[in-house]
Amino acid sequence: MRIGTFVLAAQFPGQGPGEALHRAVRSAEAAEECGLDSVWLAEHHFVPYGVCPSAATLAALLLGRTRRIRVGTAVSVLPNHHPVALGEQAALLHLTSGGRFSLGVGRGGPWVDLEVFGGGLDAYENGFPEALELLVDWLRKPRVAASGERYGFREVAVVPRADEVLVGADDGAAGAPGPEVVVACTSPRSVRLAALRALPMLLGMHCGDEEKAEMVALWRTAAREAGHPWEVVEGAAHVSAGVAQIADGPGDAAETLVKTMPGWLREGLGAHVTVDGRQRVMRDPVAYTELLCGLHPVGPPRLAADRLAATAERTGITRFALLVEGSGDLAATEENVRRLGQDVVPLLT
Repeated sequence: MRIGTFVLAAQFPGQGPGEALHRAVRSAEAAEECGLDSVWLAEHHFVPYGVCPSAATLAALLLGRTRRIRVGTAVSVLPNHHPVALGEQAALLHLTSGGRFSLGVGRGGPWVDLEVFGGGLDAYENGFPEALELLVDWLRKPRVAASGERYGFREVAVVPRADEVLVGADDGAAGAPGPEVVVACTSPRSVRLAALRALPMLLGMHCGDEEKAEMVALWRTAAREAGHPWEVVEGAAHVSAGVAQIADGPGDAAETLVKTMPGWLREGLGAHVTVDGRQRVMRDPVAYTELLCGLHPVGPPRLAADRLAATAERTGITRFALLVEGSGDLAATEENVRRLGQDVVPLLT
């Protein structure tokens, strides 16, 4: 079982972006100090839901400040990036960190980001498969050319090569063929796309165990149909996103989140603007918070450990990215991370 944190740099009502980012950095440093496995960084634009506009940039900072923990993006929104530019950044972080970087990518949403960055709605609706293929090719091959609908260029050398032997890495990372690539999956189409290249999935916090188990089963079927060997299919390290809040009293953790998260969700999610004016239906923030508290490790350490173990048993997923900043408070977030690492993880081993 590998337990990590999921960092949105959430800007709660009454806070500024600097406070949100400071809490994000401190929570990541605390995760290393407490022995957690990984930190996963979200990327958002123009909304207080999350004030980190470049997950790869924040990952670079955290890789420089840490020595052991894995740092990943969850996710870099691929329609807002040129795949080659993102691939170069990923290779750089992979090589300079000794293999501690994971690149999570996703399709994002139909937001105004697409207008600002020039990708347009087509990049969101149709362009993700081509962009993902070019990105993975860049991270796996010595030379790459493109002749697709969105990207076309003559063959060029890949510099630096992400799949070269790492200098100074431990034995486990030294032979790694470039950075891990994880795909955020929300539909059967995206599951099959990830399976085609045997890329592990990141599954969202709104999904219950039954839905995640169905997506893992579909991924395995599609990966086998694509010809991937048994050990690759069975050994895929998918990631389950969730929420973690640890407290001694049976209802204290949920009470903390129900007091703080709805205000953040209401402001943060409500600030999204669609690129084409389509109507949006926003979840009820209180009901959504209560749903998350019922699905994930929210409560005393034993309950939290049992919920993580149950999800692993039902889905086969043993990697977790858990939102720990739901209180909106720096000291409470650091304490939450400490309790996750010191009180919950030992119950899982």
